[in-house]
Amino acid sequence: MAEDLTISAGTKKEQYQALIPQIKGLLEGETDLVANLANIAAALKEQFHWFWVGFYLVKENQLVLGPFQGPVACTRIQKGRGVCGGSWAQAKTLIVPDVEKFAGHIACSSLSRSEIVLPVIRNNEVIGVLDVDSEKLNQFSTIDQHYLQQIIDMIPFG
Repeated sequence: MAEDLTISAGTKKEQYQALIPQIKGLLEGETDLVANLANIAAALKEQFHWFWVGFYLVKENQLVLGPFQGPVACTRIQKGRGVCGGSWAQAKTLIVPDVEKFAGHIACSSLSRSEIVLPVIRNNEVIGVLDVDSEKLNQFSTIDQHYLQQIIDMIPFG
């Protein structure tokens, strides 16, 4: 298990390529889901300095706040509500360049300007989402989607 994180410079792609093996090291041998999600959120926040990075997990037909890094957040989100609930309902990644232009956006913080949410899918069922917010407009792209999906795919969900 790795216990240190080396922050990389370069293009976003190069940063992900340097970070992913480190995240793999953090997950290696660790079976506790909360520990793994917490370390992933911390590693992503440290590397990219995003405003908020975290997971919501499906529990009793709603998304419930899981491990995250950043300011306090919405605790529960209904299916179909906001970007997180929309990603869950549609079982697809949503990239929002300007959250103020997203109908039904849930503003946990007025400082959030753009967002990407990826569903965590296991056995053809959405079991959670990875939510990332930035204070900058148009912060996320298909590059983020590609590499964040690789990270999600590494997570050992029991």
